[in-house]
Amino acid sequence: MAKKSIIDWIALILVIVGALNWGLYGLAGMDLIYLLLGSIPILATIVYALVGLSGLWLIYMEMMKK
Repeated sequence: MAKKSIIDWIALILVIVGALNWGLYGLAGMDLIYLLLGSIPILATIVYALVGLSGLWLIYMEMMKK
């Protein structure tokens, strides 16, 4: 098992936050990111973009292991 870098850990945490946000939105209609950052829309947009990029990073890292 390869040692995870700090970028890998940050990406994993962001993907988990994104997954929890989607789960809450699907089950209760509650957007956690919007609730936390709704008054600052640009920050919410940045968080959503970082979650997406983190997902792509994790896919890339998984594909590179094979």
